Amino acid sequence: MKRRLFLLLMLLALALGQATSVSAQTYSFQMTNELVHVYLNQDGTMALDYYFTFSNDASADAIDFVDVGLPNGNYDFNSISAESNGGALKVTSDYQGDGSYGVGVEMGSQAIRPGQSGTVRVYVGRITRMFYPDSDDENYASSEFSPTWFGSQYVHGPTDLTVTFHLPPGVQPQEPRWHKPQRWPGSETPETGIDENGRVLYTWRSPDANGSTQYTFGASFPKQYIPEDAIVRTTFLDMVFGAIAVAVGGLANILPFCCFGGLFFGLPIWGVISERKRKLQYIKPSISIEGHGIKRGLTAVEAAILMGQPLDKVMTMILFSSVKKGAVQVVKRDPLVVERIPSQPDTLQPYEKDFV
Repeated sequence: MKRRLFLLLMLLALALGQATSVSAQTYSFQMTNELVHVYLNQDGTMALDYYFTFSNDASADAIDFVDVGLPNGNYDFNSISAESNGGALKVTSDYQGDGSYGVGVEMGSQAIRPGQSGTVRVYVGRITRMFYPDSDDENYASSEFSPTWFGSQYVHGPTDLTVTFHLPPGVQPQEPRWHKPQRWPGSETPETGIDENGRVLYTWRSPDANGSTQYTFGASFPKQYIPEDAIVRTTFLDMVFGAIAVAVGGLANILPFCCFGGLFFGLPIWGVISERKRKLQYIKPSISIEGHGIKRGLTAVEAAILMGQPLDKVMTMILFSSVKKGAVQVVKRDPLVVERIPSQPDTLQPYEKDFV
């Protein structure tokens, strides 16, 4: 009886594993248009206004969740909104795209069905720490930005991509300088103009772009048009902490995958669990299309705790992430002294808030 029950469980696991692998082959769509307005504001913040037009393949599952990556973690979550076909969409901080920062958009009743098309608007009202000293002129500040892109295993076909920079109010047409776009299939020289509020515009457009390549655009202008403290000046200590945080975070992300891989080959049923947790390889930012609800992953710190890592290592990871997000700053290294920054970011995890 026990042998028969074991065989039945094994057959069920294999059947479910085949079903999920077949389901994973149905993710296919085009992003026919992508328009993004990048506002470089007078207060030293950046705002983004995205319009995505998706055309879902007839044989694919519905597009019911979109992960949108953001340039850093210094954004005001309450300033973010999304809509489609005139209906508001839920924005969640539970982001699973590749990379550290982003938001998720739940399509809900506006999910794009197989063979249908739809436009999604995402507005991000406030991102800080996006301006840096210009490398060619100490009297200029610069900012660079990469529009959202998706995994090549999901998106196909050309994308008509338009990126428009709105420079800070007061900048004169002869003052700013555009940066040469990276990996851009269109003309590197932008169209220039003035928007309805009198702000200088730089616009790049190409119908030959695609939705799976990272394109980078930028502009420089006299730094007098934004507050001095809005310009990020990276110190050697910042670079050291950043490098250590990336290394620790990357290790914590790799180890859970190794553990799941071992379990998968040891017992097929773990393949079903892994699939249901959406352990897919994403490219920042990515899109999720699944039929069993939204399954979200763990942070590096949560993964480290579940894996039984020493508490001193976990505390070090929390410290690095808190410094990187601008919640605390290192006052003294030996002995280590940290100081809480009064203005706290909205992106802190609960354990980071307790730490601060």
